Amino acid sequence: MRRTAETPADRQKRVWDKSAPRYDKQIAFFEKLIGGGREWLTSRARGRVLEVAVGTGRNLPHYPAETPVTGIELSPGMVAIARRRAADIGRDFDLLEGDAEHLPFGDASFDTVVCALSLCTIPDPAAAIGEMRRVLVPGGRLLLLDHIGSSWPLIRAAQWLVERFTIATAGEHFTRRQLPLVQAAGFQIVETERLRAGTAERIHAVKPA
Repeated sequence: MRRTAETPADRQKRVWDKSAPRYDKQIAFFEKLIGGGREWLTSRARGRVLEVAVGTGRNLPHYPAETPVTGIELSPGMVAIARRRAADIGRDFDLLEGDAEHLPFGDASFDTVVCALSLCTIPDPAAAIGEMRRVLVPGGRLLLLDHIGSSWPLIRAAQWLVERFTIATAGEHFTRRQLPLVQAAGFQIVETERLRAGTAERIHAVKPA
């Protein structure tokens, strides 16, 4: 009997389910390098918020109390941790399992879409950004934070070498850059900032009205 080939989404689900119990400890060091990134994102969120690839919910404590947030995440293991985090802080978030490349929401459903440290692992980031645009209202905000290819050649070369392992094992890219994809999707750029030798980038963009 032939086994069905594993899709990229299935692989990512398997990888992140396996790493979910260790994720918070692993990501904590990187977050120190880009200090304030989660606060930067959540302070700019307005209206109905969708967080794509919400992971273990590390952004959740930073949203203003009155902000309605829906989170979607491919990994059931990650969603379970995010739900526990929401319960621990006494907040009511709608946290769902789903695929960033096929968002289960209607057109123009949200005022803000947030995605943090995740487009580096989503198999088709252009498709995911297209879906983010679709579910945003005209004039809606797109807020992104991710690690990207460094602007320093030696560091970028080291990132490329690391990718030879991480892409094969976990679908993790270090030399991607999301800004050109956001521009190609028709967003208007409001602000961008590259940090730490250009290895991380924050993007605030809007869907044209």
